[in-house]
Amino acid sequence: MKFTLQISKSPSRASSLFRTSCSLLASISLLLNTANAAGANTIVLDETGVRNLRIETIMVEETDFEETFFSLGHIEAVPGNIAAVSSRISGRIVELMASPGDFVEKGRDVARIESRQPGDPPPVISLEAPISGLVTERPTRLGDPINPDTAIMEITNLEEMYAVAKVPEHLAGKLKPGTKAHIRIIALPDENFDGELIRFGTSADEESGTIDAIFLLPNPSKRLRSEMRAEFSIVLSKRSNILSVPRSALQGEAANRFVYVKDFDLPNAFIKTPVIVGEMNDRYAEIVSGLFPADDVVTRGAYSLSFAGASSISLKEALDAAHGHEHAEDGSELTPEKKAAMKKEHSGHSHGEEPSNAHNGSISPLWKYSTILLGLLLVASLFGRRAVTEG
Repeated sequence: MKFTLQISKSPSRASSLFRTSCSLLASISLLLNTANAAGANTIVLDETGVRNLRIETIMVEETDFEETFFSLGHIEAVPGNIAAVSSRISGRIVELMASPGDFVEKGRDVARIESRQPGDPPPVISLEAPISGLVTERPTRLGDPINPDTAIMEITNLEEMYAVAKVPEHLAGKLKPGTKAHIRIIALPDENFDGELIRFGTSADEESGTIDAIFLLPNPSKRLRSEMRAEFSIVLSKRSNILSVPRSALQGEAANRFVYVKDFDLPNAFIKTPVIVGEMNDRYAEIVSGLFPADDVVTRGAYSLSFAGASSISLKEALDAAHGHEHAEDGSELTPEKKAAMKKEHSGHSHGEEPSNAHNGSISPLWKYSTILLGLLLVASLFGRRAVTEG
């Protein structure tokens, strides 16, 4: 009974060792594959490459994420900020001191009128600007006769403007006074404007199914002008502490999104990092997983990095320069044992020996796995024989 019992246990022990060996081999394979993938997904540039691609990065952080919708519209002057210059007496224009496009200050003389009252010479009066602003119209000419009901010129104060968005009727009910909008002016692409909803238009457009939403827009630079085209990103809701990146950082197709993250240690190195994306608005994309706060992601130049292989230096060269010692082609540490094996392999090739499956001085992973598996199977076999002998 003892001999039979030992025989039944032996194969069980050998089988267990075999399963353990396979599990260990799979773990080693996964680690090697992960290391190789990390090397393959790392792009290292020199200083010239970074300048040529105009690489710019931004630090990932948790911010307020806004749900927005897009709309088109235009800029208008605030009606209460428009004033006319006119005369209280009849006469003719003898001098005009401001032209369309000029900025004038309140109280400055802008025209002179010769009165029709008799005199030698006839009385002349000066007309002052009623407000500060831009001369937007001047329909009169020097010498034109004028009456009290004649507007000599128009002045518009540009410190605040209206931004009028065409909002679909089904979304208008979600907007209330105070709703924010990020506004991009086609003529001023480098400036950012934020407006606040003050009211809706008096009627809807039956053909387009939209209604005017009027936003008050500060204009500190005074560069906004009436009838400029505008693009609106109108905020519907807001969530706090959301990890997000600019949409320009996202690369790949909808089912396979990735970004390039700047390596923390290696200068001018960028790692292709898969990400899972949540909601997106016109400017940002929510990142569900794949990034951490303080990661530096590439915004400008991200698309070009995908084609930077020809101009990039190798991972080995970059690591050698950064750490001051040699590395293998895949970026792994070059140990004395690995270096000796590479030297032996090179020596074998120089004497006309049949080349092995090594690539760039490294031993083929398949050869490594086979050797490890054979060794583990040999150990399992020895344990099995020992158990049988003991029985």
